[in-house]
Amino acid sequence: MAIEIERKFLVVGDAWRTAPPVFYSQGYLNRDKARTVRVRIAGEEAFLTIKGTSVGARRAEFEYPIPVWDARELLALCEQPLIEKNRRKILHEGFVWEVDEFLGENLGLVVAEIELPSEDSVFAKPDWVGEEVTEDARYFNSNLSCTPFNRW
Repeated sequence: MAIEIERKFLVVGDAWRTAPPVFYSQGYLNRDKARTVRVRIAGEEAFLTIKGTSVGARRAEFEYPIPVWDARELLALCEQPLIEKNRRKILHEGFVWEVDEFLGENLGLVVAEIELPSEDSVFAKPDWVGEEVTEDARYFNSNLSCTPFNRW
């Protein structure tokens, strides 16, 4: 079984804008917390992802590439609004940070995520990493699709 160990943080300042952005569009076919099913187009690639229940920073994750055309059709079946964001990948002291600058109904929200090899991994935070929100369900992308940031 594939396991994702991911921590999530709010972003401060603009120093993270060093890498070129890639546009992401994603939606949810199922947002049940026991099994989230996501469709995502990331630049010129597309994926179908199934995630299990989060336990802290850990959860089961299965991701499969799919044709972009299929992803567009599946996004039309997803709950609205779709999640739209620009993602930048930034290498910092041996780890890749993914910084998501949300658009659309989540405009104004900027979140950084780091995937770790284990839950007790030690990592250095860049200066632009702020408060940790890993366990705050409001920041789960699946929840941002039904309760967007601009409605908080």
